[in-house]
Amino acid sequence: MKTILIVDDEPRTREGVRKVLEAKSTGRYRIETAASGLQAIEWLEQHTADLLITDIRMPQLGGLDLIEQISEMPNPPVVIIISGHAEFDYAQKALKFGVVDYLLKPLDKHKLVQSVELAFKKQEEQERIEQMGKLVDSKLMKTMQEADSFNPSVQQAIQFVEEHMHEPLTMRAIAEHLHMNASYFSVLFKDQIGITFSEYLTRRRIQKAKELLLGTQLTIAEIAEASGYQSDKYFVKVFRSLEGVSPGQYRKSRSYDADKID
Repeated sequence: MKTILIVDDEPRTREGVRKVLEAKSTGRYRIETAASGLQAIEWLEQHTADLLITDIRMPQLGGLDLIEQISEMPNPPVVIIISGHAEFDYAQKALKFGVVDYLLKPLDKHKLVQSVELAFKKQEEQERIEQMGKLVDSKLMKTMQEADSFNPSVQQAIQFVEEHMHEPLTMRAIAEHLHMNASYFSVLFKDQIGITFSEYLTRRRIQKAKELLLGTQLTIAEIAEASGYQSDKYFVKVFRSLEGVSPGQYRKSRSYDADKID
């Protein structure tokens, strides 16, 4: 269930927003309210919100100051601002903090609901991006982005790895396949990619394993074999050394995260 925190020092607006969203949510949202920015900060220090809807002009702690403070918190909510003033400076500062929408009072109920739906879509997209960041090896991502600029022999080696990853592979065997001296190939590969062929192969195999752990119901032994490891015990050892957890723990934790996003 998504949690929305509504912050406004005007009771009529605060309760009006709450009632509209409760009527439209059909139980999908948990809705909390705060009568001031300070009260909102106190609540957020103890709880988590997915969406913050806040007035911009409030005594003691205004909406922009509130947004700035919560932006430094772990997992800050996405934000919608409501205001009785169409002031450019406010809107410009709001955009700086990644505010999803800027709604003017008196609030249009239809626009309010649309804005909330847009905010949750943005939040889910941010979470998906974060999850992809955890899934994809940054060094491999860099290699993929720069692949077109590599020496043709290195490109062929990368392609060969993709097509034969499930098989036993050695640098010498690939060098022979490319009709190259193994020592020269080793130097060339590291110069182009930034890591040794052995490290690249290990990272690519573990990346493959992560994809299979999250995208299939294959057993750990089957994933080890599909990723090019003859021994599932050795696979678990290598996986743990790179990811800090066992394959089983990785699957369990990331599957839980995926459930939250979807």
